[in-house]
Amino acid sequence: MRPQNEDQSTSHAAAAPEEEGHNLPALVFGILLIVVIICGNLLVCLSVLTEKALKTTTNYFIVSLAVADLMLAVLVLPLFVYSEFQDGVWTLSTTICDGLMTMDVMLCTASIFNLCAISIDRFIAVLIPLNYNRKHVDLRQAVLLSATWILALAVASPVMFGINNVPGRDPSECKLENDDYVLYSSVCSFFIPCPIMLMLYCGMFRGLRRWEEARKAKLRNSIMACRKLQEAAASLPPLASLPPPLPPIIERELTDTPDEPSTIPSPDQPYNSSEFKDAPVPAVSFADIKFNPDPHRRKRAKINSRERKAMQVLPVVVGAFLFCWTPFFVLHTMRARCQRCHVPPALMSVVTWLGYVNSALNPVIYTVFNTEFRNFFKKFLHRCCSA
Repeated sequence: MRPQNEDQSTSHAAAAPEEEGHNLPALVFGILLIVVIICGNLLVCLSVLTEKALKTTTNYFIVSLAVADLMLAVLVLPLFVYSEFQDGVWTLSTTICDGLMTMDVMLCTASIFNLCAISIDRFIAVLIPLNYNRKHVDLRQAVLLSATWILALAVASPVMFGINNVPGRDPSECKLENDDYVLYSSVCSFFIPCPIMLMLYCGMFRGLRRWEEARKAKLRNSIMACRKLQEAAASLPPLASLPPPLPPIIERELTDTPDEPSTIPSPDQPYNSSEFKDAPVPAVSFADIKFNPDPHRRKRAKINSRERKAMQVLPVVVGAFLFCWTPFFVLHTMRARCQRCHVPPALMSVVTWLGYVNSALNPVIYTVFNTEFRNFFKKFLHRCCSA
């Protein structure tokens, strides 16, 4: 019996250094990441809730995305960082592990579903503008927001119902144990929403480009019409030579686009009346002057500068999400479906960290690309520092 005890004590002594190994850089980086995610996304939520200029429907979807990132930082990252600090060894119960996996799948899915909901909302705003409510969240947008979280919970729910309890499960490792579920969750959470989202954005930006071209063509027609009126007025005798006021549609288009230089001659320019004393008065055909006969058509696609700014930020947010999460989902699926493929644990850890870093990037993107978010962040930080 003694030799056997000696062997056991030797094996325990050999295993002790492995159990006592700790990854201190992962702990430090994880704590910093949690703090950055919480502070940044709290600022996003506060800015939309307190600043009137930021109360747009697009930004309410951004708040939903920020809430998902906040919940990730509070409910998932602490346990993940603890596991990484233990060199990937799971020392807590399998029940806590299943809860961690449920929240991880649900919040990652909610993030991409929120991005998908934003793309649907923007697509409707550009291509069906008369049916779009820009002032407050209507029923359709409330349904989109609710569906985002309900579907995310539905994708993650099998873990809650015990799909992770497979025979021969290793309690020292916390992961999704069912390979079929790994494929199912990856397809539902990433590989189906991403192409849909990209197609919607392509359609949206094509619609924006057509709208911009139509707006510029309409402005050019208005300027040409005004030139004809000015030329006709210049040929009249002095008392009647003042041009008529610009039609409202021309005035509105000119004021809507202050960045475009005006080519309309000034009516105050001096002229020599003797040149026109005996000159014939040319006729101007009003058929050549194109006005909008239908006043209701002017309601179409009037997308203001604030919405255009929001739309410019969204592709960057989507691009950052795809950059951070695509490696994880590719390796995650490959590891589950290809039994002969060896994915090093260190590589899997790196791509998982990269995915979590995305939750800290969104507030930075809003600050860099959106002036209104940036101004609020500056004001808030100035108040905090001066208090």
